[in-house]
Amino acid sequence: MTKITILIPCYNEVGTIEKIVSKVLKSQISDKEIIIVDDCSNDGTREILKSKLSSLVNKILYHDSNLGKGACIRTGIQHVKGEIVIIQDADLEYDPNDYPKLIRPIDEFKADIVYGSRFKGSEGKRVLYFWNRVANYFLTVFSNICTNINLSDMETGFKCFKTSAIKSIQLKENGFGFEPEVTAKLAKKKFRFFEVGITYQGRTYEEGKKIRAIDGFKAVFCIVKYSFFD
Repeated sequence: MTKITILIPCYNEVGTIEKIVSKVLKSQISDKEIIIVDDCSNDGTREILKSKLSSLVNKILYHDSNLGKGACIRTGIQHVKGEIVIIQDADLEYDPNDYPKLIRPIDEFKADIVYGSRFKGSEGKRVLYFWNRVANYFLTVFSNICTNINLSDMETGFKCFKTSAIKSIQLKENGFGFEPEVTAKLAKKKFRFFEVGITYQGRTYEEGKKIRAIDGFKAVFCIVKYSFFD
């Protein structure tokens, strides 16, 4: 049985962190380890991690300052023991019940990387912001042009990697630039990408959604930088 690592970057998710850990624990993956990296939360999340969740997961790592999602993933990757690692956001936008969908292309089709696409498949998706969808479409198309791979959702937060693949590159981005950086660097190494349709329960900004317009401009910069210059 292949061991799966669920890596959860976490920042100020006091309302969802217990729920997502519960869902991960109940997921259909039997041989799994759970690593949480707290990015200096200041809303009570850290206290919940220490008092309620430390005995339920394999490892919780704490940043002393708020660095960003990419920094959390870099920290967590150093401790991964599984042969496959799934990035699971600490909110409830992505459903752990979809883990078997992410893993199947690795088990059956020799995939190295599997992206959970919010824009493929017949699974339920919450309908939200039009301009966010336009931005996602533009960034994915621009990334595809630069990397010459045909993704439908480069910016998805639900990504699955062979551990050997993601450890073969040096990640640098601290924030949401992780998404275009990891895509560009793994594409240049000719790894096998797959996509699967997933359920998506997006959040509003009032509910805690963190990505902002400036992150889109940073993503454009990262696409160019890591596709051609790094």
